[in-house]
Amino acid sequence: MRIFIWHGYLLHGTGSNEYTRALARTLARQGHDVTVFCQDPDTLDVDLGGAHVVRPELPGRLPVFVLDRYPDLEPALLGDFRREELDAFVAANARAMRDHGPADLLIANHVLMGAPVAAASGLPSLVKAHGSELEYAMRGNRALCQWAAQSLQECLGVVAGSEHIKGVVMDLVGTRADRITVIPPGVDTDEMRPLPRDEALAGLLAEARADVPGGERLPDPGNAERFARFLAADTHPRVVYVGKLSQEKGVPLLVDVLTELGYPAVVVGFGPERAAAQAAAGDHILFTGPLQHRHLRHLWPLMDVSVVPSVFPEAFGMVAAEAAACGCPPLVADHSGLAEVAAGLRAYYPARLRDLITFPSGDAGALAAALHRYADLDAQQRADLSGAARTAAVDLWSWDTVARHVIEAAGL
Repeated sequence: MRIFIWHGYLLHGTGSNEYTRALARTLARQGHDVTVFCQDPDTLDVDLGGAHVVRPELPGRLPVFVLDRYPDLEPALLGDFRREELDAFVAANARAMRDHGPADLLIANHVLMGAPVAAASGLPSLVKAHGSELEYAMRGNRALCQWAAQSLQECLGVVAGSEHIKGVVMDLVGTRADRITVIPPGVDTDEMRPLPRDEALAGLLAEARADVPGGERLPDPGNAERFARFLAADTHPRVVYVGKLSQEKGVPLLVDVLTELGYPAVVVGFGPERAAAQAAAGDHILFTGPLQHRHLRHLWPLMDVSVVPSVFPEAFGMVAAEAAACGCPPLVADHSGLAEVAAGLRAYYPARLRDLITFPSGDAGALAAALHRYADLDAQQRADLSGAARTAAVDLWSWDTVARHVIEAAGL
């Protein structure tokens, strides 16, 4: 099958970027002829499994949901655009796809701008809702919701990463439930897997030594030496957080709890809360800056629990699923897409340990109590949790499974 994937942004960093890259790579490896239309200026080192990349030329600014930096583009919030600007953006992207010939299926990311681009392309299309466009741009903007609803009528259906996102799409644009297929995002369970401690530690230190420092979006200098010191002590539980360092992600709450408990922890990521969080943290908490999958595949197998304390709705708990694939049990705030990851894990965990999956959102006392429980686990119980988390990830969230489900959702 010839498949186009449209994504208006980059192919690394945020959840939708990583989703696009992994889906394209998996579909290409499954034998499909895949072309990705995106705005990433440098994809030579991106593993897309043989998929092609096209960068459409834009007529002006790049519509985004949260302001961020782009090397050679001018981003602006979607809600600040005039309609004629958005129409020109849609036309330019649809033209780029038409210039590359017909396709059997177009998978367009984000309800906006994916649905209007898909409709303008004239191709059989699925629209993948990611959540950021819904909460940050469309909610409260009637005109954008109406435009999305009209555009979605032209597509074959909508793919949502969780029941939570399905409900948000229905609420904001009125799409019928039977036109929305829930397919969780995938995890590369070959790359993300449990490793023996010595192998994981050696791999982590090697990757950290290979880092080239250079700003907030790259790993901190000196991480290799700090990892070696941190992991030299056989102290449990070892706690890890991976994600943006922001209020919405619950980072201040987590740092406060960890500072009080004194458990060793690694905080991975960048964002507006880093300086304040690091200033408030004890010496037992290691801040690394952002890490890539090449680091995380070695870090997670060395940790006892991966906390996802978001206080803002999440489309899907991708970080939790990836940690589980590495055999690092997730502990997540009990809401939105995170609760759906928790439900999947709960079916695989030993009954006596199922209370170690979630805590009420924003509840510092409950988070502290759960981490105390992790501290009380013996080696066999930690191994039981690790094995159950890994099995759940392979059964529920492998990319091969996800890619097949996406094609099935098109009904072609």
